[in-house]
Amino acid sequence: MKPTVDTKKIADSIRELKERKNAIIIAHYYQTPEIQEVADVVGDSLQMAQHAAQSQADIIVVAGVYFMAETAKILNPSRKVLLPDTGAGCSLADSCPPDKFKKFIEAHPGSPVVTYVNCSAEIKAMSDIVCTSSNAVKIINSIKTDKPILFAPDVNLGKYLIQQTGRDLILWDGSCVVHENFSIDKILDLHAAYPDAKFIAHPESQPHILRIASYVGSTKGMIDFVKRDHHQQYIVATEAGILYQMQKEVPHKTLIPAPAFEDNTCACSECPYMKMNTMEKLESCLRTEQPEIFVQEPVRKKAVRALNAMLKLSAQPAQSMSMEV
Repeated sequence: MKPTVDTKKIADSIRELKERKNAIIIAHYYQTPEIQEVADVVGDSLQMAQHAAQSQADIIVVAGVYFMAETAKILNPSRKVLLPDTGAGCSLADSCPPDKFKKFIEAHPGSPVVTYVNCSAEIKAMSDIVCTSSNAVKIINSIKTDKPILFAPDVNLGKYLIQQTGRDLILWDGSCVVHENFSIDKILDLHAAYPDAKFIAHPESQPHILRIASYVGSTKGMIDFVKRDHHQQYIVATEAGILYQMQKEVPHKTLIPAPAFEDNTCACSECPYMKMNTMEKLESCLRTEQPEIFVQEPVRKKAVRALNAMLKLSAQPAQSMSMEV
Protein backbone atom coordinates (compact mmCIF):
# COMPACT_ATOMS: atom_id res chain seq x y z
CA MET A 1 0.00 0.00 0.00
CA LYS A 2 1.36 3.41 -1.03
CA PRO A 3 2.09 5.65 2.00
CA THR A 4 0.00 8.79 2.40
CA VAL A 5 1.81 11.96 1.32
CA ASP A 6 1.82 14.70 3.97
CA THR A 7 1.13 17.60 1.60
CA LYS A 8 1.11 20.23 4.35
CA LYS A 9 4.50 19.11 5.63
CA ILE A 10 5.96 19.22 2.11
CA ALA A 11 4.38 22.65 1.47
CA ASP A 12 5.90 24.01 4.71
CA SER A 13 9.29 22.66 3.67
CA ILE A 14 8.98 24.28 0.23
CA ARG A 15 8.13 27.65 1.76
CA GLU A 16 11.06 27.42 4.18
CA LEU A 17 13.46 26.48 1.38
CA LYS A 18 12.20 29.35 -0.80
CA GLU A 19 12.83 31.90 1.94
CA ARG A 20 16.22 30.52 2.94
CA LYS A 21 17.52 30.28 -0.63
CA ASN A 22 15.90 33.45 -2.05
CA ALA A 23 13.99 31.35 -4.55
CA ILE A 24 10.79 32.01 -6.47
CA ILE A 25 8.36 29.45 -7.87
CA ILE A 26 6.67 30.36 -11.15
CA ALA A 27 3.82 27.97 -11.93
CA HIS A 28 1.53 27.49 -14.90
CA TYR A 29 -2.25 27.35 -14.52
CA TYR A 30 -2.12 23.70 -15.59
CA GLN A 31 -0.20 22.56 -12.51
CA THR A 32 -1.92 20.70 -9.67
CA PRO A 33 -3.76 22.81 -7.06
CA GLU A 34 -1.15 21.97 -4.40
CA ILE A 35 1.67 23.33 -6.56
CA GLN A 36 -0.34 26.44 -7.47
CA GLU A 37 -0.86 27.12 -3.76
CA VAL A 38 2.87 27.17 -2.93
CA ALA A 39 3.84 29.15 -6.05
CA ASP A 40 4.75 32.83 -5.88
CA VAL A 41 3.33 33.42 -9.35
CA VAL A 42 0.63 31.45 -11.20
CA GLY A 43 0.03 32.46 -14.78
CA ASP A 44 0.02 31.68 -18.48
CA SER A 45 3.13 31.58 -20.66
CA LEU A 46 3.24 35.37 -21.11
CA GLN A 47 2.90 36.06 -17.39
CA MET A 48 5.55 33.44 -16.61
CA ALA A 49 7.95 35.02 -19.11
CA GLN A 50 7.28 38.52 -17.76
CA HIS A 51 7.88 37.47 -14.16
CA ALA A 52 11.00 35.53 -15.12
CA ALA A 53 12.37 38.61 -16.88
CA GLN A 54 11.68 40.79 -13.83
CA SER A 55 12.83 38.33 -11.16
CA GLN A 56 15.46 39.29 -8.60
CA ALA A 57 15.56 35.83 -7.03
CA ASP A 58 18.76 33.81 -6.90
CA ILE A 59 16.86 30.66 -7.88
CA ILE A 60 13.88 30.42 -10.24
CA VAL A 61 11.88 27.22 -10.04
CA VAL A 62 9.60 26.71 -13.02
CA ALA A 63 6.62 24.51 -12.20
CA GLY A 64 5.65 23.84 -15.77
CA VAL A 65 7.25 22.13 -18.76
CA TYR A 66 10.75 22.17 -20.23
CA PHE A 67 10.35 25.02 -22.75
CA MET A 68 9.06 27.28 -19.95
CA ALA A 69 12.19 26.60 -17.88
CA GLU A 70 14.36 27.23 -20.94
CA THR A 71 12.56 30.56 -21.43
CA ALA A 72 13.29 31.55 -17.84
CA LYS A 73 16.98 30.67 -18.29
CA ILE A 74 17.21 32.56 -21.58
CA LEU A 75 15.90 35.67 -19.80
CA ASN A 76 18.00 35.11 -16.65
CA PRO A 77 21.40 33.70 -17.69
CA SER A 78 23.09 34.56 -14.37
CA ARG A 79 20.42 32.91 -12.19
CA LYS A 80 19.90 29.26 -11.37
CA VAL A 81 16.78 27.89 -13.07
CA LEU A 82 15.31 24.60 -11.89
CA LEU A 83 12.60 22.30 -13.24
CA PRO A 84 11.17 19.62 -10.93
CA ASP A 85 11.13 16.98 -13.68
CA THR A 86 13.13 17.43 -16.88
CA GLY A 87 10.96 14.78 -18.50
CA ALA A 88 8.10 17.30 -18.52
CA GLY A 89 8.20 18.06 -22.22
CA CYS A 90 5.63 19.40 -24.66
CA SER A 91 4.02 17.64 -27.62
CA LEU A 92 3.82 20.97 -29.47
CA ALA A 93 7.50 21.78 -28.96
CA ASP A 94 8.43 18.22 -29.97
CA SER A 95 6.50 18.63 -33.23
CA CYS A 96 9.03 21.20 -34.48
CA PRO A 97 12.58 19.76 -34.73
CA PRO A 98 15.27 22.44 -35.27
CA ASP A 99 16.83 20.79 -38.34
CA LYS A 100 13.51 20.59 -40.18
CA PHE A 101 12.51 24.08 -39.08
CA LYS A 102 15.77 25.48 -40.47
CA LYS A 103 14.88 24.02 -43.88
CA PHE A 104 11.37 25.47 -43.57
CA ILE A 105 12.84 28.96 -43.09
CA GLU A 106 15.34 28.50 -45.92
CA ALA A 107 12.48 27.57 -48.26
CA HIS A 108 10.93 31.04 -47.69
CA PRO A 109 13.79 33.56 -47.82
CA GLY A 110 13.01 37.03 -46.51
CA SER A 111 9.85 36.04 -44.66
CA PRO A 112 9.66 37.13 -41.01
CA VAL A 113 9.57 34.25 -38.54
CA VAL A 114 7.10 34.29 -35.64
CA THR A 115 7.13 31.37 -33.23
CA TYR A 116 4.72 30.47 -30.49
CA VAL A 117 6.44 30.30 -27.10
CA ASN A 118 5.67 26.55 -26.93
CA CYS A 119 8.90 25.66 -28.73
CA SER A 120 12.52 24.86 -27.92
CA ALA A 121 15.29 27.39 -27.34
CA GLU A 122 16.78 26.41 -30.72
CA ILE A 123 13.53 27.32 -32.49
CA LYS A 124 13.30 30.64 -30.63
CA ALA A 125 16.88 31.36 -31.72
CA MET A 126 15.78 31.11 -35.39
CA SER A 127 12.87 33.51 -34.83
CA ASP A 128 12.42 37.23 -35.33
CA ILE A 129 9.88 37.40 -32.51
CA VAL A 130 8.10 35.03 -30.15
CA CYS A 131 4.43 35.24 -29.21
CA THR A 132 2.02 33.68 -26.73
CA SER A 133 -1.69 33.06 -27.12
CA SER A 134 -2.25 36.24 -25.08
CA ASN A 135 -0.46 38.53 -27.52
CA ALA A 136 -0.29 36.63 -30.82
CA VAL A 137 -2.88 38.78 -32.63
CA LYS A 138 -1.10 41.99 -31.56
CA ILE A 139 2.27 40.68 -32.64
CA ILE A 140 1.11 39.45 -36.05
CA ASN A 141 -0.61 42.80 -36.67
CA SER A 142 2.57 44.66 -35.66
CA ILE A 143 4.73 43.20 -38.44
CA LYS A 144 5.18 45.35 -41.52
CA THR A 145 6.13 43.19 -44.48
CA ASP A 146 5.03 42.44 -48.04
CA LYS A 147 6.12 38.83 -47.64
CA PRO A 148 4.12 36.05 -46.01
CA ILE A 149 4.85 35.51 -42.32
CA LEU A 150 6.15 32.12 -41.20
CA PHE A 151 4.34 30.90 -38.10
CA ALA A 152 5.21 27.85 -36.00
CA PRO A 153 4.65 25.45 -34.45
CA ASP A 154 0.88 25.42 -33.72
CA VAL A 155 -1.20 25.06 -36.89
CA ASN A 156 -4.51 25.59 -35.05
CA LEU A 157 -3.37 28.84 -33.47
CA GLY A 158 -1.99 29.83 -36.88
CA LYS A 159 -5.35 29.25 -38.58
CA TYR A 160 -7.02 31.30 -35.86
CA LEU A 161 -4.52 34.14 -36.41
CA ILE A 162 -5.21 34.18 -40.16
CA GLN A 163 -8.92 34.48 -39.41
CA GLN A 164 -8.38 37.24 -36.83
CA THR A 165 -5.79 39.32 -38.68
CA GLY A 166 -6.31 38.57 -42.38
CA ARG A 167 -2.54 38.28 -42.76
CA ASP A 168 -0.74 35.89 -45.10
CA LEU A 169 0.75 33.21 -42.83
CA ILE A 170 2.62 30.09 -43.86
CA LEU A 171 1.98 27.57 -41.10
CA TRP A 172 4.09 24.82 -39.59
CA ASP A 173 1.97 21.71 -39.04
CA GLY A 174 2.29 21.14 -35.28
CA SER A 175 -0.32 20.70 -32.58
CA CYS A 176 -0.92 20.19 -28.86
CA VAL A 177 -2.22 16.79 -27.74
CA VAL A 178 -4.40 18.40 -25.07
CA HIS A 179 -6.20 20.77 -27.43
CA GLU A 180 -6.46 18.19 -30.23
CA ASN A 181 -8.25 15.85 -27.85
CA PHE A 182 -11.60 17.60 -27.44
CA SER A 183 -14.62 15.73 -28.77
CA ILE A 184 -17.14 18.00 -30.48
CA ASP A 185 -19.85 15.34 -30.16
CA LYS A 186 -19.30 15.08 -26.41
CA ILE A 187 -19.19 18.88 -26.12
CA LEU A 188 -22.54 19.18 -27.92
CA ASP A 189 -24.01 16.49 -25.68
CA LEU A 190 -22.70 18.33 -22.63
CA HIS A 191 -24.15 21.60 -23.89
CA ALA A 192 -27.53 19.88 -24.29
CA ALA A 193 -27.30 18.93 -20.62
CA TYR A 194 -26.29 22.52 -19.70
CA PRO A 195 -28.17 24.66 -22.27
CA ASP A 196 -27.43 27.90 -20.39
CA ALA A 197 -23.67 27.32 -20.37
CA LYS A 198 -21.34 29.38 -22.55
CA PHE A 199 -18.65 27.43 -24.36
CA ILE A 200 -15.17 29.01 -24.19
CA ALA A 201 -12.02 27.66 -25.82
CA HIS A 202 -8.26 28.12 -26.17
CA PRO A 203 -7.04 29.03 -29.69
CA GLU A 204 -4.83 25.92 -29.81
CA SER A 205 -8.07 23.96 -30.25
CA GLN A 206 -9.10 22.73 -33.69
CA PRO A 207 -11.07 25.12 -35.96
CA HIS A 208 -14.34 23.18 -35.69
CA ILE A 209 -14.12 23.52 -31.89
CA LEU A 210 -13.42 27.26 -32.08
CA ARG A 211 -16.36 27.82 -34.44
CA ILE A 212 -18.86 26.87 -31.72
CA ALA A 213 -17.18 28.91 -28.97
CA SER A 214 -18.69 32.07 -27.49
CA TYR A 215 -15.21 33.21 -26.50
CA VAL A 216 -11.71 32.23 -27.69
CA GLY A 217 -8.69 33.27 -25.66
CA SER A 218 -5.55 32.39 -23.74
CA THR A 219 -5.69 30.75 -20.32
CA LYS A 220 -5.48 34.17 -18.64
CA GLY A 221 -7.97 35.57 -21.15
CA MET A 222 -10.45 32.82 -20.34
CA ILE A 223 -10.18 33.53 -16.61
CA ASP A 224 -10.71 37.25 -17.20
CA PHE A 225 -13.69 36.51 -19.44
CA VAL A 226 -15.60 34.44 -16.89
CA LYS A 227 -14.89 37.14 -14.28
CA ARG A 228 -16.44 39.93 -16.32
CA ASP A 229 -19.17 37.98 -18.14
CA HIS A 230 -22.68 37.77 -16.66
CA HIS A 231 -23.37 34.11 -17.37
CA GLN A 232 -23.33 31.58 -14.53
CA GLN A 233 -22.25 28.40 -16.35
CA TYR A 234 -19.27 27.74 -18.64
CA ILE A 235 -17.92 24.75 -20.53
CA VAL A 236 -14.16 25.29 -20.65
CA ALA A 237 -12.03 23.83 -23.47
CA THR A 238 -8.43 23.87 -22.34
CA GLU A 239 -6.30 21.82 -19.94
CA ALA A 240 -8.40 21.07 -16.87
CA GLY A 241 -5.85 22.53 -14.45
CA ILE A 242 -7.13 26.01 -15.30
CA LEU A 243 -10.34 25.30 -13.40
CA TYR A 244 -8.63 25.62 -10.01
CA GLN A 245 -7.63 29.28 -10.36
CA MET A 246 -10.73 30.07 -12.41
CA GLN A 247 -13.04 28.72 -9.70
CA LYS A 248 -11.22 30.77 -7.07
CA GLU A 249 -11.96 33.90 -9.12
CA VAL A 250 -15.65 32.99 -9.65
CA PRO A 251 -16.67 30.75 -6.73
CA HIS A 252 -20.38 31.37 -7.40
CA LYS A 253 -20.23 30.15 -11.03
CA THR A 254 -20.38 26.63 -12.47
CA LEU A 255 -17.33 25.56 -14.48
CA ILE A 256 -17.42 22.36 -16.53
CA PRO A 257 -14.33 20.88 -18.25
CA ALA A 258 -14.84 20.17 -21.95
CA PRO A 259 -14.81 16.39 -22.53
CA ALA A 260 -12.03 14.57 -24.33
CA PHE A 261 -12.24 11.66 -26.77
CA GLU A 262 -10.61 9.25 -24.32
CA ASP A 263 -12.18 8.14 -21.10
CA ASN A 264 -9.90 9.12 -18.23
CA THR A 265 -10.09 9.93 -14.55
CA CYS A 266 -11.65 13.36 -14.99
CA ALA A 267 -13.39 12.87 -18.39
CA CYS A 268 -11.50 16.02 -19.44
CA SER A 269 -8.32 16.83 -21.33
CA GLU A 270 -5.18 16.81 -19.19
CA CYS A 271 -1.54 17.38 -20.13
CA PRO A 272 0.49 14.36 -19.00
CA TYR A 273 3.67 16.45 -19.08
CA MET A 274 2.31 19.21 -16.82
CA LYS A 275 1.18 16.60 -14.33
CA MET A 276 4.68 15.06 -14.11
CA ASN A 277 5.59 17.74 -11.58
CA THR A 278 4.64 16.83 -8.02
CA MET A 279 5.01 18.42 -4.60
CA GLU A 280 7.67 15.86 -3.72
CA LYS A 281 9.68 16.66 -6.87
CA LEU A 282 9.26 20.39 -6.25
CA GLU A 283 10.56 20.09 -2.68
CA SER A 284 13.44 17.88 -3.82
CA CYS A 285 14.57 20.25 -6.57
CA LEU A 286 14.59 23.18 -4.15
CA ARG A 287 16.51 21.18 -1.55
CA THR A 288 19.12 19.75 -3.95
CA GLU A 289 19.01 22.61 -6.49
CA GLN A 290 18.66 19.99 -9.23
CA PRO A 291 17.74 19.44 -12.04
CA GLU A 292 19.21 22.70 -13.29
CA ILE A 293 18.39 24.02 -16.77
CA PHE A 294 21.12 25.22 -19.12
CA VAL A 295 20.95 26.87 -22.55
CA GLN A 296 24.04 27.14 -24.73
CA GLU A 297 25.13 30.77 -24.89
CA PRO A 298 25.11 31.16 -28.72
CA VAL A 299 21.54 29.85 -28.77
CA ARG A 300 20.54 31.94 -25.76
CA LYS A 301 21.83 35.19 -27.28
CA LYS A 302 19.75 34.69 -30.42
CA ALA A 303 16.66 33.46 -28.56
CA VAL A 304 16.69 36.34 -26.05
CA ARG A 305 16.36 38.86 -28.89
CA ALA A 306 13.14 37.23 -30.05
CA LEU A 307 11.79 37.01 -26.50
CA ASN A 308 12.72 40.60 -25.65
CA ALA A 309 11.03 41.78 -28.86
CA MET A 310 7.85 40.09 -27.64
CA LEU A 311 8.11 41.51 -24.14
CA LYS A 312 8.74 45.02 -25.48
CA LEU A 313 5.78 44.91 -27.86
CA SER A 314 3.54 43.37 -25.20
CA ALA A 315 4.17 46.37 -22.97
CA GLN A 316 3.10 48.86 -25.66
CA PRO A 317 -0.44 49.93 -26.57
CA ALA A 318 -1.67 47.99 -29.59
CA GLN A 319 -2.10 51.08 -31.76
CA SER A 320 1.56 52.10 -31.41
CA MET A 321 3.07 48.69 -32.04
CA SER A 322 5.14 48.23 -35.18
CA MET A 323 7.96 45.97 -36.17
CA GLU A 324 10.12 46.03 -39.27
CA VAL A 325 11.63 42.76 -40.38
